[in-house]
Amino acid sequence: MAQSQLRPPTMADVARLAGVSHQTVSRVLGDHPNVRDETRARVLHAIEEMGYRRNSSARALVTRRTRTLGVVASDTTLYGPASTLFALEEAARAEGYLVSTVSLRKLTVEKLSEALDHLSEGGVEGVVAIAPQRSAVEALAGLRHPFPVVTVGSGPGVGIPCVNVDQHLGARLATGHLLAAGHRTVWHLAGPEDWQEAADRAAGWRATLDEAGVEPPMSLRGDWSPLSGYRAGQELAGWVGRGLTAVFVANDQMALGVLRALREAGVRTPQDVAVAGFDDIPESEFFAPPLTTVRQDFAAVGKRSIALLLDLIEGRDPAGTPRLAIEPQLVVRASTFPYTSDQGAPPGRRGT
Repeated sequence: MAQSQLRPPTMADVARLAGVSHQTVSRVLGDHPNVRDETRARVLHAIEEMGYRRNSSARALVTRRTRTLGVVASDTTLYGPASTLFALEEAARAEGYLVSTVSLRKLTVEKLSEALDHLSEGGVEGVVAIAPQRSAVEALAGLRHPFPVVTVGSGPGVGIPCVNVDQHLGARLATGHLLAAGHRTVWHLAGPEDWQEAADRAAGWRATLDEAGVEPPMSLRGDWSPLSGYRAGQELAGWVGRGLTAVFVANDQMALGVLRALREAGVRTPQDVAVAGFDDIPESEFFAPPLTTVRQDFAAVGKRSIALLLDLIEGRDPAGTPRLAIEPQLVVRASTFPYTSDQGAPPGRRGT
């Protein structure tokens, strides 16, 4: 076997095959404008033929740029954080950056500090923190770091640039849809207390009822899991026939649990109780019945977050502390059929 087959091809190998200088290959790789089209095509053909890949470590020594971004995340077993992480990695790759990810069970000050130190040692140029818990964002705001940081899912007033889906608007869309269908009020199953997204969704629900002149009914709280939704659904079933005809659930997994609990109690959806969720997980259209929900554009979150971070890295610092909000979309399915006048009676007591 030839020696050239025992090692990866180098820039000098590419130059020899293309019949150009080492410097010309470097200019082509750097997308320098002063290269003739014919020469550029010849170099690119040689690169493809040899399977050449740039040495990122060597490039970093010359340019002082690693083209690596960091991501700090927690709760990535949940749909929202997991989808956000995937979108960030995809957006970074599209911009020619590698991603180094640190996943933590909990975003405490100590763990966040360790994660940022680890990423700093790895030479990242900036970091996106998926920080949906308010305590995590407050911890992050109190830490010093040698690179720009952008957060996803954080609340206002922390002084860190952030990109979010407009959770408040999403809740208003779901609640307003149920009111427009004729329901006199809408109950709410909220997410965990420390999550900013849960707080924003609850605030949007409450604001929509307030604007309609409706006194918000009792709010229940879950932990994002189907089990917590199931337990809340068992409690909600006891209110059917006593004013409960519609429920806005803060995420689709909990809505799945609610649907099962109502079904086991003999409560029909949507004939007795309409149910709306949030997130539009891939399974939601296959629930029984298919779930009305709020869709979040995670791809847009990824693109906007990476674009904002690169602006900060390149010194294109926007005025103030940017907060970019992405609009959600209401997806209407069979779990919220239009309300009819005799739906308010308990099961077995409605007209024919």
